[in-house]
Amino acid sequence: MNTYIIQMDKSAMPETFSDHVEWYSSTIKSVVSEPEKEVAEDGERILYSYQTAFHGVAARLSEEEAERLKEQHGVMAIFPETIYQLHTTRSPFFLKLEPEKNRNGRSDKLYHDVIVGVLDTGIWPESQSFNDTGMTPVPAHWKGICETGRAFEKHHCTRKIVGARVFYHGYEAALGKINEQDEYKSPRDQDGHGTHTASTVAGSPVRGANLLGYAYGTARGMAPGARIAAYKVCWLGGCFSSDILSAIDRAVADGVNVLSISLGGGVSSYYRDSLSIAAFGAMEMGVFISCSAGNGGPDPVSLTNVSPWITTVGASTMDRDFPATVKLGTGKTITGVSLYKGRRNLSKNQYPLVYTGSNSGRPDQNSLCLEGTLDPQTVAGKIVICDRGITTRVQKGQVVKDAGGIGMILSNTDANGEELVADCHLLPAVMVGETEGKAIKYYALKNSNATATLAFLGTRLGIRPSPVVAAFSSRGPNVLTMEILKPDLVAPGVNILAAWTGDMGPSSLATDQRRVKFNILSGTSMSCPHVSGVAALLKARHPEWSPAAIKSALMTTAYVHDNMYHPLKDASTGAPSNPFDHGAGHINPLKALDPGLIYDIGAQDYFEFLCTQDLTPTELEVFAKFSHRSCQHSLANPGDLNYPAISAVFPEYSNISVTTLHRTVTNVGPPVSNYHVVVSPFKGVFVKVEPEKLNFTRKYQKLSYKVTFTIKSRQTAPETGSLVWKDVVHSPGLHNMQYQPQNLKIKSPRPV
Repeated sequence: MNTYIIQMDKSAMPETFSDHVEWYSSTIKSVVSEPEKEVAEDGERILYSYQTAFHGVAARLSEEEAERLKEQHGVMAIFPETIYQLHTTRSPFFLKLEPEKNRNGRSDKLYHDVIVGVLDTGIWPESQSFNDTGMTPVPAHWKGICETGRAFEKHHCTRKIVGARVFYHGYEAALGKINEQDEYKSPRDQDGHGTHTASTVAGSPVRGANLLGYAYGTARGMAPGARIAAYKVCWLGGCFSSDILSAIDRAVADGVNVLSISLGGGVSSYYRDSLSIAAFGAMEMGVFISCSAGNGGPDPVSLTNVSPWITTVGASTMDRDFPATVKLGTGKTITGVSLYKGRRNLSKNQYPLVYTGSNSGRPDQNSLCLEGTLDPQTVAGKIVICDRGITTRVQKGQVVKDAGGIGMILSNTDANGEELVADCHLLPAVMVGETEGKAIKYYALKNSNATATLAFLGTRLGIRPSPVVAAFSSRGPNVLTMEILKPDLVAPGVNILAAWTGDMGPSSLATDQRRVKFNILSGTSMSCPHVSGVAALLKARHPEWSPAAIKSALMTTAYVHDNMYHPLKDASTGAPSNPFDHGAGHINPLKALDPGLIYDIGAQDYFEFLCTQDLTPTELEVFAKFSHRSCQHSLANPGDLNYPAISAVFPEYSNISVTTLHRTVTNVGPPVSNYHVVVSPFKGVFVKVEPEKLNFTRKYQKLSYKVTFTIKSRQTAPETGSLVWKDVVHSPGLHNMQYQPQNLKIKSPRPV
């Protein structure tokens, strides 16, 4: 028997039933085989009932029962259970969100009315990052509760942590009962991931935050005045879609304004993706949804969470680093990174250096330092070179330590290039890039008496260039719909300091007995809550804005140049990144607060987009739900969705040489504003914008324009550029010039 999520047509309930839950239960019972009916109670079959962002149930069924259920009255769709995985200071300063000297980060009480729901591994309520000093009473609109359980009581919910719930029925149905000796069957976070993401969103300022002395400073979330509601959906064995769906449904009913979801489970068609469908329902209720893009980079088409009503966030670096050096016996010094802090000092003397891989240049079982692959007689008392891949970076250090090695040099392979990610290793260890790693391995293989020293240099600021797109950050294009640019943008996701659980060491290894209050992690799991927190700031400043308006403000003000005024780079290649890597660009919170123009999209507009996706009426119905939406065919093609990025698609084997796309902008700047358009040149097409000027006479006025692309010479690769609406009005107290960048993509799709 397996778990299935069954979507029901709420309006189809027969009058003989008093409520929807009774009807759902009866429908499930109707397909259960006769012998099963005698021994199984309804409560054993139905795991969840969904009532807000999604309508239906999660239930345990055999394949035959699921097939029979498809024919029952009111059943719209059936989804098999899906397992999702987590996509696993200085960022406020880097993003220019540090409060001014006359502000404490909470002086504006309006920010206290915004509540961010975090779907993750729970929360560690004792962390100083969740201190509620100075916060006003919980907003009256909040309907959430504080569920109790092992080591989590009512008093753990405060004016900062306003709600906490757990969702495990799908998990237990698939993997058996949770062992409460191994993990908390309560909102308490044993893993640390949820505490880290929640404090990144809305952590209160904590002075003197650091990880073993690294990254010392004041740690604060993006929106320190916002509230947090923790929804624990992830357990030791993963995160299950029925639990995630229930959490989204509950969070929307509770009254969250923003949902932060740092997990993903691959890409499937819009109508087959239960998270996408639930997010659509949340969007209809005015909730902004931010999701991590995934850590599948630098491979193309590695994105998850690609629905246009979800804000998909990639990861980038900041201008902070944790340098460490390797000094070879030849005298050559190589710079890498590390967060090692321990008693063993390998910087005074030269120590034997060994590499157990081959000279082929490719990682193999021996070079990857997998468990059980290192011969103690070969590595004992030596610094061991390990190739990155397969197992976690810190786990390799544990393998080296168990085999008697005294240190580790972790070398990138071509999959990660020159990207460096610092880790809190259990033994002296330094990560180096692919090029330097090859040189070190060559030295060790050619010299039987090779030696090295390792030194750790602490924290360094002002790194140039930054930001850089992380190599691990998942890439586009969006395989479901090429006209929708994904990811939407990038945000800090490398070496992020944030709050941590008291139950897990900083390396997350069972053997790590160290306990810290803050930890440094990397992943799109870390970049997602940065955007969630900034979205909370925008929602507080502009409570009337829709989720699409907030997303538009974030995307159209994003920047695409680093702190050296050069185009953003890709860490995996060192070459300039492109919109398939960084989306609209790097998040720019202060400019997003005042974008001048926004591209708004309503629920019906998104539905019209779905009407262009060749879905059957039955497939479309899962999004129509209780709103009784129908296709008005207002979009000529998917590229006409009023998205804050433009992608013009010219099929490779087509005679089409002209395409026109339409956009509508809403004035959220000064009532009287005059804009003129500036478009970057393209090799392959002529671009014409009509009209070339937009003259607004009032706030919230909408004006439309169209962009016509005419092919002049077909290109073999996508071209990218920008469309900027420039404001020529100089208004006292406002910025002198407003820029509205959009990524224009001319594509010739090829099989990938």
